[in-house]
Amino acid sequence: MSEQKRNVRRSIVGTVTSDKMDKTIKVEVNVSVKHPKYEKRVNRRSVFAAHDEKNEAKSGDLVEIEETRKLSKTKCFRLVKVLKNSN
Repeated sequence: MSEQKRNVRRSIVGTVTSDKMDKTIKVEVNVSVKHPKYEKRVNRRSVFAAHDEKNEAKSGDLVEIEETRKLSKTKCFRLVKVLKNSN
């Protein structure tokens, strides 16, 4: 059981907001959650820095990123695949 649990990595789908850095992209993830007290839907936004080895993702693309070991001070995700191009 512990072997299976170790290999599970968090996978997230989001939109590329910036591709200006070399081999790095910024991915914005929007999530709608229910407020605990008022039970209204609230939009939450998170921005992750992800490693893009081949510089294949462009701004506006829908991408899938996966959690990995720490690659730099801010990067702990890597690009798995580009799901939809922006153009």
